[in-house]
Amino acid sequence: MLSPVFKHRFFHLLGRALLMGALQLSGLSYAQAPEANSPPPAAVEVPSVTAPVAAAAAAATPATPDEKLDTGNTAWMLTSTALVLFMTLPGVALFYGGMVRKKNVLSMCGQVFATGVLVTITWTLIGYSLALRPGNSFIGGIDRIFMDGLLPANLAGVAGANIPETVFAMFQLTFAIITTALIPGATAERMKFSALCWFVFLWSILIYAPVAHWVWEPGGWLAQMGVLDFAGGTVVHVNAGVAGLVCAIVMGRRRGFGREPMSPHNLVLTMVGGGMLWVGWFGFNAGSAIAANGAAGMAMLVTQIAAATGAFAWMCAEWLVRGRPSALGIVSGAVAGLVAITPASGFVGPMAALFIGGVAGVVCYLGATSIKRRFGYDDSLDAFGIHGIGGAVGAILTGVFGVASASMIGGQVLLQLIGVGITALYSGVGTFIILVLVNAMTGLRVDEEAEREGLDRFEHGEHIE
Repeated sequence: MLSPVFKHRFFHLLGRALLMGALQLSGLSYAQAPEANSPPPAAVEVPSVTAPVAAAAAAATPATPDEKLDTGNTAWMLTSTALVLFMTLPGVALFYGGMVRKKNVLSMCGQVFATGVLVTITWTLIGYSLALRPGNSFIGGIDRIFMDGLLPANLAGVAGANIPETVFAMFQLTFAIITTALIPGATAERMKFSALCWFVFLWSILIYAPVAHWVWEPGGWLAQMGVLDFAGGTVVHVNAGVAGLVCAIVMGRRRGFGREPMSPHNLVLTMVGGGMLWVGWFGFNAGSAIAANGAAGMAMLVTQIAAATGAFAWMCAEWLVRGRPSALGIVSGAVAGLVAITPASGFVGPMAALFIGGVAGVVCYLGATSIKRRFGYDDSLDAFGIHGIGGAVGAILTGVFGVASASMIGGQVLLQLIGVGITALYSGVGTFIILVLVNAMTGLRVDEEAEREGLDRFEHGEHIE
């Protein structure tokens, strides 16, 4: 009779062999991933006035006598990782949960929480390896499938940060989680929980991982072109925002949309969640320096400035248009400023942040109001209006303010437009295909009775008194 240890090892090796074979049939080769003791690839040279592109990971290698773990950088990255996870759980959950109707708040929070669970699993199995390990220009290698070879002694990072690869992998996992968790904001109050689970599983592997590789792994083709994205303007916000827009269009409007009141049930929750997002965003942007240094300090400062000016600009725009500023508008403007500064946070100074945040506040206000009304789509919680539009604004303005000289602006803006366009196209088409598959498997939308009564009762058997 086979021992439990033997059976565990056998099935581990069998599963890995099957995954490797499938990837090899897709054109990848195990040999494309460097051996553990091979030198890391050179970082991409970019026109930066501050730090290197933070999230571009060098190949992790076991520490040598000349490479010692930097405890200060490691402590900061552990803190940043916790801050970014805090943005999603509970930040996004409360931010979104407060904006839906009372009968759907548990469903909304549950979808965000389940996204964190599922993306953690996909990242562990295959996502990290495909996203941020050296492979080819379009997809990462397979040397970290099942996190195989991820050892405590491995160091990772850029510019001599010398943090453990385990910390780097966990930090990047929190980005994968929050990116995917933004999408349910566009489909709130009408998507099946089972459909959401299948969608998250497929999207995190097929859409997020390749885009992250293109932009943040030094060998990725957009990184090689010189597209700048310090902390996620394209990888996170354009990617998730466009996916949300496609989901909203494919699923259609909520029943009664435009005819019945759909006011937020508890804006206090939304304000608290927005505050959590603001605080957590320091880990998001300053943490993307992958070191406790001056670049992290500047990223933190410009993040604060852009959030404040985004809130101020949205407040003023709403005041002019509607005659009064709303609490929801102020917190939404802060998030818009945070979104827009994300790709630029490692490349710009305070005055640029002031301008980027102000522009984002006004443009995202229009995106969440006038543009949405004009085209008639039901982006329930403005996933596209804030994240898709704000991410694009920030990415393009990075090309204006994130270069060393005025002569470089035209070329860099063109590169940024290419990065935004490619990400939007891939995310949009890929999301549509995934939705078609999920619809065939389980259906996308709850029935009319469930939508009328609320997803809390019908999907989860729970409700709030």
